[in-house]
Amino acid sequence: MSAPLVFADGVTATTATDNMDIAPADTELPSPWATEVEFGYQSHTGNSDTHSLNARLKGEYTAGRHRTNGEWKYYNLYKDGEEDKRQSTYSAQSDYKLSPKTYFYGSFKGIDSRYSAYFKDYTVSSGLGYQFSNTEVFVLEVEMGPGFRYQEPNLDEIDDDDIIFPDIVEEGIFRGNINTSWQVLDNLQFKADMTLVSGRSNIRLDTDLEVINDITDNIALKIAHSRQYHDKVPEGLNKEDSVLSINLLFQF
Repeated sequence: MSAPLVFADGVTATTATDNMDIAPADTELPSPWATEVEFGYQSHTGNSDTHSLNARLKGEYTAGRHRTNGEWKYYNLYKDGEEDKRQSTYSAQSDYKLSPKTYFYGSFKGIDSRYSAYFKDYTVSSGLGYQFSNTEVFVLEVEMGPGFRYQEPNLDEIDDDDIIFPDIVEEGIFRGNINTSWQVLDNLQFKADMTLVSGRSNIRLDTDLEVINDITDNIALKIAHSRQYHDKVPEGLNKEDSVLSINLLFQF
């Protein structure tokens, strides 16, 4: 019988006899849990008065063929004493390894935003993923699959009597995702994630770019650029929103 497949590189299953021959009884296995906590804050006073806060919490569990992760992001911006932007993003995904490089995934992503084309934007999807590379230095994963999207329109008024997108969207979609990371140096890492959600009503593309510089084993400085693009938006609104942040990242 072949050994079980795993997501973590360099980890394989062996027989009990092999374990006794090659590994001491007190060998400590790496924890299947990985957790990240992130905070960022900016304040500008003088000619302009702005305050922004962003936070992020992520957890991942990997064991054997299974990998499960969840993430929550929050961004809030006050400008001249009034709230200008507020957005919460939360996601969850579970993967099951089918072969050394192929896996099946199921995912959910929700976005609650007060100042964009939609108040609520929820997608669920399932399909196949492929790991072109999965080493400590370089990771490249591609996912594709069908799904379903629910969007609640932004009914705030542009003018006194203009309504934005009055129809609720409930439709089938196609989802594609590219996730990559590159450990350039022992203390420097680049990450990029792109997610495309395409449906009859709209196309949305989310792009996240990150540079992570380790300060200690558990604390890092992170520079992140997040961009959201909508193919169709109401007249007078931009098709894209972007956020640049500098944060402290705590890794456990």
